[in-house]
Amino acid sequence: MTLARRLTGELLGTALLLAAVVGSGVMGERLSGGNVAIALLANTLATGATLVTLIFTFGVISGAHFNPAVTLADASQSGMRWRDVPGYIVAQAVGAILGVWAAHLMFAEPVLQV
Repeated sequence: MTLARRLTGELLGTALLLAAVVGSGVMGERLSGGNVAIALLANTLATGATLVTLIFTFGVISGAHFNPAVTLADASQSGMRWRDVPGYIVAQAVGAILGVWAAHLMFAEPVLQV
C-alpha cells in the first residue's frame, strides 16, 4: 500500500469518526429531552459502532489509527516507520477538522464555533 493511499485512508477514516462522534452528540442532545444519561448512551453506542466499522474498513489500508497518540505508540513499537508519522498526524488533524465541519453542516450548526 502506498503512503498516499494510507494517508488518504487515515484522513477519510478520521473524518468519518469525528463526524459520527460530534453528530451523535448533537443528535443525542436534541432527542434526549434533557435526559443526560440517554444523550450519553446514544453518543456512546454510535461512537462504538462507528469505530468498530471504521477499524474493519480502514485497518488493512492505513492501520486505522485515527489518533496521533496511536500513531506515535505504533511507531515507538516499530509498527510503522518514523518518517511516516508526520504525514499520519497531518492527515488525522485535517480529517478531524473536516469531520467536525461535516457534522455541523448536517445539523445546521455554524461550521466554525468557539
